Amino acid sequence: MMTSVDTDLIRVLADPLRLRIVTLLARETLCTTHLVEETGARQTNLSNHLRVLREAGVVETEPCGRYTYYKLRPDVIAQLAGQFADLAEQARTAADNKRACP
Repeated sequence: MMTSVDTDLIRVLADPLRLRIVTLLARETLCTTHLVEETGARQTNLSNHLRVLREAGVVETEPCGRYTYYKLRPDVIAQLAGQFADLAEQARTAADNKRACP
């Protein structure tokens, strides 16, 4: 059995600013203004990272007047966590498997 881990999603989350955004959104739904205040990033830079997270399906948007709120999609994070949990379980099961050297 081969366990597959979503490498594209890992690449998306590997960026320090994107991981910071995801961490903040895990606590509450925030608008861009809040995220600029919390991260200290420039609005344009933040918007680019939010677009990447949105396109990867990690966050969803919620318009509210002239603001856009961002909300984390926990199912996406849970699915990735599950893939790692499966990988860890596979390693535990195969702990005594050792391929002989030629």
